Amino acid sequence: MKKILFISFYWPPSGKASLHFPLKMIQYLSEKGHNLAVLTVNEDTFSAKDDTFTKYIPKELKVIKTGYFDPFVYYKKFLGKDKEIPMFATEVISTEKKGLKHKISLWIRMNLFIPDARIGWYKQAVKAGKKLLNQEKYDVIITNGPPHSVHLIGVTLSKKFNIPLIPILIDPWVDIASYKNQTRNKIVVWLDNYLEKKTMKRGKAAIFVTKSMMNYFIKKYKFMKEKSYQLYWGYNEEDFEGIIEQKSSNEYKTILHAGNMYEYQNPQKFWETIKNKIENGSKFKLKFIGSLAPNIKENIVRLGLDKYSDFLGFLDYSDVIKEIVNADYLLACTHEQRHVPGKLFEYMRAKKPIIVFGDPNEEVKELITKAGLGKYYSFNDAAEDFFDFADNISYNESNIICHNRKNISIELENILNKVC
Repeated sequence: MKKILFISFYWPPSGKASLHFPLKMIQYLSEKGHNLAVLTVNEDTFSAKDDTFTKYIPKELKVIKTGYFDPFVYYKKFLGKDKEIPMFATEVISTEKKGLKHKISLWIRMNLFIPDARIGWYKQAVKAGKKLLNQEKYDVIITNGPPHSVHLIGVTLSKKFNIPLIPILIDPWVDIASYKNQTRNKIVVWLDNYLEKKTMKRGKAAIFVTKSMMNYFIKKYKFMKEKSYQLYWGYNEEDFEGIIEQKSSNEYKTILHAGNMYEYQNPQKFWETIKNKIENGSKFKLKFIGSLAPNIKENIVRLGLDKYSDFLGFLDYSDVIKEIVNADYLLACTHEQRHVPGKLFEYMRAKKPIIVFGDPNEEVKELITKAGLGKYYSFNDAAEDFFDFADNISYNESNIICHNRKNISIELENILNKVC
């Protein structure tokens, strides 16, 4: 059995989706007899809170929490925002119709906080990690990012104590899609690349949640070829237990998007398709969970679809799953070929018709096609044929259950046995 130190910025009761994967891996590895500890923060002031996942924390798990410098406290003060109201990334990184203060804040975030705004945790996390590792011997350190500054903590501790490091990358690092329209100094980009390469070199192995992201890193760094592994994000079977689909007496069909929608994820022509169908007698309701970028909401209002929309905001994860199970159609958007939306796996488990919009992405297309549940369109596509497809879906059970995180934890355990 292995003694494993997980380092994750996000931890219950944070409502951040980034903790779903590591928490379930920790739970299942603990059940298999591995000895685990978690290094995390006292409080995540950025995300909304959600107690759903506290029940999955193993009772015997050692959790070390530290304070950290949180720039978002000052960001809220600078913009005159209520410190108690949660913030969402769609708002922070938006370039749509923002004032001078926001633009200044965004430039500071992109150019002074490298690799990300959570670098303020580095010193305290390293200090706490050193104290722990001076007292106990661990076989491996696993870091979970973004925030990618977490990996830098792992690099320092791995080097200091000569412990194998395995970074898990949920999203790309230097050129993540949300940076696409941002202004970043060339020196900053060079430094970010340096930190990324340093982390990849130090890692005894690296785990990526998409095949395309793994292949991208192997192409970028030739030395990654023999130590790169891919595990999909997956879903938690337990989260679906006891949830019974409620057959609605309403005549309308619900189209649900779960999670934040960024300004570059706007399927404008699809909204027009929905409008035309409503005008021709069809009955639809749009539901949005999470935050919606201003340009997308404006688009919906301009078309008059807000009358047929529910903007639900942040929900506890258990309620998100209920909404997914009770929807008629499930909407997702991707934005680049290395990205597979995490929600896609909960969507597939719900076995409902899935419509995905995005830039060319063969991996997403393959996943929903093999499951027999979805169709993939470009952002400029009206997707008028989707509803005929949705009426005749025939799903493939084996290509769904393989994404159960309990099965994925077995793959992770095999990687651990191989590399340390």
